[in-house]
Amino acid sequence: MQRSTHRSHLLARPAVVALAAAVALTASSCAKSEDDAADSKKSPSAAADAGQKVVTPKPGSKTCTIDAYGGEKLDLKGATVGFSQSEKEANPFRIAETQSIKDEAAERGVKLLTANAQSQFSKQISDVQTLLAKGVDLLVIAPLNSDGWDPVLQAAAAKKVPIVTIDRKINATACKDYVSFIASDFVEQGRRAADQMIEATGGKGEVAILLGSAGNNVTTERTKGFKERVAEKAPDLKVVFEQTGDFTREKGQQVTEQLIQSKPGIKGVYAENDEMGLGAVAALKGAGKKAGDVKIITVDGTRNAVQGVVDGWISGVIESNPRFGPLAFQTLDTFTQGKEVAQDIVIQDSAYSADNAEQDLGKAY
Repeated sequence: MQRSTHRSHLLARPAVVALAAAVALTASSCAKSEDDAADSKKSPSAAADAGQKVVTPKPGSKTCTIDAYGGEKLDLKGATVGFSQSEKEANPFRIAETQSIKDEAAERGVKLLTANAQSQFSKQISDVQTLLAKGVDLLVIAPLNSDGWDPVLQAAAAKKVPIVTIDRKINATACKDYVSFIASDFVEQGRRAADQMIEATGGKGEVAILLGSAGNNVTTERTKGFKERVAEKAPDLKVVFEQTGDFTREKGQQVTEQLIQSKPGIKGVYAENDEMGLGAVAALKGAGKKAGDVKIITVDGTRNAVQGVVDGWISGVIESNPRFGPLAFQTLDTFTQGKEVAQDIVIQDSAYSADNAEQDLGKAY
């Protein structure tokens, strides 16, 4: 069966406290580091305050129903949900994401089966096939890559198992191969990161991009948004270096060390996630640089990165909220009752700067 690429332009996002109404009417990248695991554990009240929010989609936005999808109505409370995590749960984003899914399943009394692909795409495909073989009724998938999902999609379709994807997109057809995609607007994140970089650098000089992993829409779209906004608003700000840091702190540090050698006059670094940005900070410290000598803009909103803003090493952080549990399960609940859900559900992300980082540190994960 041929699959077509479906990339509807992402729309935007009512607070999680009003989630049921929002989803019923219309229906939330990245690697971090093991030594930060403890920092991601927050009180329930703090997590609630920083919960995902959605903006009501524009009129005419595409929706999906169980009849159109070809599934069957069921009671979510009696269902078994499978969750496939893409990366090792030893980093703030993935820890918070998985914990949010587990917490919401427990809150709702839903049986949850989980699997972790450990950043191996072939394992993730096998993981999901195993979850299907175990008889899950519904799937929530955080994809490692955007392409290569045909075997899973075909197997799920044969069993009439609805799929909700979070965080990264599967290149397939919404309301045919999967129900809904819940994530941030990554192009907009790139634009907002560019705005912060322009402000931090005065819109002039040479800057570098630490790219995320290849093969997923997060990297592609965060790069696209950044470059487009820089070209539009700051033609004197030149991107002179691009290299992947694979969303990891260690690789981000290595690449930045190379950057410092090859481009000693670099004025700014746009890291497409916090971990690479923190690696860049380590490289700059190792090179004897002072806080603020090189402006660093990152994406995610981990506690260590926001602390970096407080300390002056990072100029700004664009949030990418990983707390998908309530929104993912509300989408599944609404859908399995036979009601409409949006095909694209986009999270409204906040941002951290020197103006608010210290006071909002408790909202970071």
